[in-house]
Amino acid sequence: MTTSTMPDTEPVILPRDRHCISRKQIDERCLKVLYRLHRSGYKAYLVGGSVRDMLLGRSPKDFDVATDATPEQIKTLFRNCFIVGRRFRLAHIRFSGNYVVEVATFRRNPSPDELPEDPLERRGFVENVFGSPQEDAHRRDLSINGLFYDIGTFSVIDYVGGLKDLENQRLRVIGDPLVRFTEDPVRMLRALEFSARLGFSLAEEVREAIYMRAPLIAEAAPARIREELLELFRHRVAAPVFSQAQATGLLTYLIPGYEKDPLTASLLQATDSLTTQGAAVEEYRVLAVLYFSDFLKSCEACEGDGELHIADTLKIANRILGQHCQYFHIASGIRHQARELFIGFTRLRRGQGRKGEKRFLRHPLTPLILDFYRLWSEAAGEGEELLQIWESALAKAKSAPASSGRTASEEKPEEQSEGQTEGKSPRRRRPRRRGPRKPAPSPEG
Repeated sequence: MTTSTMPDTEPVILPRDRHCISRKQIDERCLKVLYRLHRSGYKAYLVGGSVRDMLLGRSPKDFDVATDATPEQIKTLFRNCFIVGRRFRLAHIRFSGNYVVEVATFRRNPSPDELPEDPLERRGFVENVFGSPQEDAHRRDLSINGLFYDIGTFSVIDYVGGLKDLENQRLRVIGDPLVRFTEDPVRMLRALEFSARLGFSLAEEVREAIYMRAPLIAEAAPARIREELLELFRHRVAAPVFSQAQATGLLTYLIPGYEKDPLTASLLQATDSLTTQGAAVEEYRVLAVLYFSDFLKSCEACEGDGELHIADTLKIANRILGQHCQYFHIASGIRHQARELFIGFTRLRRGQGRKGEKRFLRHPLTPLILDFYRLWSEAAGEGEELLQIWESALAKAKSAPASSGRTASEEKPEEQSEGQTEGKSPRRRRPRRRGPRKPAPSPEG
């Protein structure tokens, strides 16, 4: 949306007595930044998600500031200010305890005749054209994220209809959704995320635009998509967002060729519940949740009349996880941990009495494997009796000597074979005898 096409409307302004935002809700370090900017003659607004959350009665996670002061002018006001970013220049004002207040200068979209002739220079130029608060509001993605709180008047300023959308619990894109999603396809995923996080309904034009522009998200940088996917799990909305993404046709382009089945949907719901209870979001567990159903189906298809050897399950796990990890450039260590959850699950499901059980129970990854088995049991509604058996066995093994540190997939083939008695230590090979060393020849000889 260029400056010329931006609607020229008066903002809706809520004075202090007509909204619920209090300065007591704002971090005191952020208030210091706002006050100093205001007293120095600059506009100082609290912007983005913090304003939205406070109007909804929620506690903001962080606070962002916008002003008409340039990064250089901000730096002259704060000795603890550092200008960061090459493409999008920001001012970071750092406080003790690694607390950072991010201050951005109001931006606008330049007109076509302002753009540099060299296309390579345009991206950095476009992101650093300063403008007015109204122009800055119209550059944002969602109307509920385009609200400002003015520290000078303690009022809420709305240029984009965000207050009405908050009241109606509706999620709407600023501008034409088809154009905005073409500019940045990741906005489609963010729209689904905020709809799930806030419990808002998607505006019909937004839903239709996602359906029409879904293939474009495949052109987004894999690293950015990877981080956005992890954000879904951190905000405990992976299950509803994956369902919406599948319904709108976005999922198959978001993760190339991926399809979500009922077991995966249940695992996603169980994972969101686990995160709500305080569990940390680990990427290897996310990988395992997304691809565990495919792993089970592949194992069942290859079993035939007998059980798969652990080496075969290892190959299946590597094949299923490998494509995703290669596309998103995920480290081999993370893939290794996800694979161990798969291999460990097969060992738990086969029951007790197998070779290497004591070593398996003493291994540091076994509690994580048991947690994953518990997650599957809750999602699938089965395996509770076997889960209790393994929990009891693991509790008894806690006082056992430390394990050798090898993972389930690194055990020697003879240790993985069935029918051998457990507890016998391997026979040591007798050292080879060496004869006496021959004396070195003398220099004269």
